[in-house]
Amino acid sequence: MTAERSVSGWDDYPVHQTSEFVRHVATSDRNFYDRYYFNLHPSSDEYFAIFGLGQYPNLGTTDAFLAVTKDGIQRIMRTSKPLEDRMDISVGPMRVEIIEPLEKLRVIVEPNDADIAMDVTWTASIPAFEEPRQYLRSRGTVVFDTQRFAQMGRWEGTLTVAGEDIAVTPDRCGGSRDRSWGVRPVGEKQPDGIRQSISVMPGMWNYMPIDFGDHSIVYMCHQRPDGVRPLEEAVRVWADPDRPVEWLGTPEWDHDMISGTRLLSGSRITMPEAPEGPITIAAKPLVTNFISIGTGYGFEEDWRHGMWQGDDEVVQALTYHVDEIRGLAQYGVVDSVGEFTYGDQVGYGLYEHGFFGPFPAMNLHDRGDLHP
Repeated sequence: MTAERSVSGWDDYPVHQTSEFVRHVATSDRNFYDRYYFNLHPSSDEYFAIFGLGQYPNLGTTDAFLAVTKDGIQRIMRTSKPLEDRMDISVGPMRVEIIEPLEKLRVIVEPNDADIAMDVTWTASIPAFEEPRQYLRSRGTVVFDTQRFAQMGRWEGTLTVAGEDIAVTPDRCGGSRDRSWGVRPVGEKQPDGIRQSISVMPGMWNYMPIDFGDHSIVYMCHQRPDGVRPLEEAVRVWADPDRPVEWLGTPEWDHDMISGTRLLSGSRITMPEAPEGPITIAAKPLVTNFISIGTGYGFEEDWRHGMWQGDDEVVQALTYHVDEIRGLAQYGVVDSVGEFTYGDQVGYGLYEHGFFGPFPAMNLHDRGDLHP
């Protein structure tokens, strides 16, 4: 590892927010992060790729992953290295190139032992949407204080899975991305103390950005077991940047949960105050990517986002049968390609949900309950 330096390329740009070098963020909270998330799909059940890259300045690490579900197999490449220059958005075989901010980005994953690789370019189809800030406190400690923007786009390039080169074309292949930063649980597990066995985000989480062509709808909802919603949103964002974002009212959800699981087989999301009158979006999952397994989002004690993996760059490959990880992964965040319809509109996007601990509204009365 080279000698630690604070000055970096970013310090030549007028972007400073505090008296610190850009390498050092304004808060000393260990859980500060700055992350890219992307997904890519062919608007069908053929495959689903999710990939991301994060920096954790106060933990001194940066890491990235690519997870592809295809033909019942989930392949994962994950990689980590010490964080030095925040202007360097690459880790191991993966790098992100910003061609035109908020409009066009390129993501490259060089060949690796996971047998998945890509060279794809993303072009925005709607303006970036500024999501509401998420702020949660648990037993006196701020556990979430994050800001995020979301955006739909189209992909072009090549995805390689198990030796097969798959043409990624914008007529079929879309996806959403988000950029988020702030404070959320990352890195090595902290002592539980008074927060032992308490979820940092209890209840239900829904996140569904949907591409309908000339517009997108973004729905999100965090609802606690007691029914309180710390975060919710339902908006329509038009591809035409001159058309204002439309608020669609307080969203109402109606989910179908598969018996004996915490997984959804479909949903109806109603937007009661849409300008043309109430609308209900019917949703169904097409193919699922269990990102809570292997990518750093959840269960592994030895690999979480921001966890120190040593002075040297690390690249690891994992392969799972989807049916074999479903039982554990259902307790984390679950991402699926979704098909969504309302009126004569048909769209595709991210169908993301999670049920954390008890959630009586879905007959989940204990942290380990499955739907009856």
